[in-house]
Amino acid sequence: MKIISKKLITLLILRGGMPSALAEIPLHIEDLMTDKGQVTLDATFSYANRNQQGVAIGSPLIVQTAPTSFTAIPTRVGETRTDTDISVATLGLRYGLTKNTELYGRSSYLWNGSRSTHFSETSSNQSNYFSDIWLGLNYRFLKDGETPALLGFVEVAVVERLKENSSKAKSWMLGATSYSVIDPVVLSFTAAYRFNQERINDTQRYKPGNFLLLNPSLAFAVNDRITLTGGAQWLNRQPDRINGSSQSFRRTTTDLIFGVAYGLSDTTSLAFSVTTNASGSSGSSARINLLHAFDKTPIPTSQPTLKKGNAT
Repeated sequence: MKIISKKLITLLILRGGMPSALAEIPLHIEDLMTDKGQVTLDATFSYANRNQQGVAIGSPLIVQTAPTSFTAIPTRVGETRTDTDISVATLGLRYGLTKNTELYGRSSYLWNGSRSTHFSETSSNQSNYFSDIWLGLNYRFLKDGETPALLGFVEVAVVERLKENSSKAKSWMLGATSYSVIDPVVLSFTAAYRFNQERINDTQRYKPGNFLLLNPSLAFAVNDRITLTGGAQWLNRQPDRINGSSQSFRRTTTDLIFGVAYGLSDTTSLAFSVTTNASGSSGSSARINLLHAFDKTPIPTSQPTLKKGNAT
């Protein structure tokens, strides 16, 4: 029997957008998309710790809730040293429109606790709030065969929480994932670009920096239930702008990602992954993901079902 089952495979490739159909979850290799008419629950809990030292200028902390999903936490101006713990709960649903098209949405709630010192004065701050709502569309261009598979996605932030208020439809993400199965290994590569438009935060014109993400990954199927993965992520982020003025400089970071996923059944899976910073100052994070596909509701036929003895 093949190690990579054609009925069930765990591909720790990517989550969020089309990636949410690929990452950290066991999948049917011949049908990575959610089946037409089927609904899939996608729940994730993420934890990150950040330590900043020096003079801060109010640039937000970026917490990664999935390989292509990020949540921004506002910071204060003038902090000299800060240690921050962030937890984010994300709940999403995916729906199969056709065999090659999938509609999805997700929402996040955030808990933030920070401790800081400024000129020997110590302070702490606790907050929790609704973070954002995203809607997106996945599309499969090519299946894995003579050429590697190609899948694309586009998503928009319907609502995003800012420090003073909120914005609507101001952030967009566009990306694609290509993968190839070489039993018992899956090689993949994801590229995504996030475009942020200017929005009003209190009385200021605020524009978060756009960023480009590149993520090569390798997944090894130990058996038809367990998959181990490893990969790297490179992020190139432009500086934020307030009232048209740049608040910093372009930054790049490289992270290493390791994970394991377990298929509880043909419809439910659990995955755990850790991201650690190799260069830059993005700290480390961990996340656990639960995916469950609901059974499709049978479609009634136009012909009535005749019971035995009732036929005329």
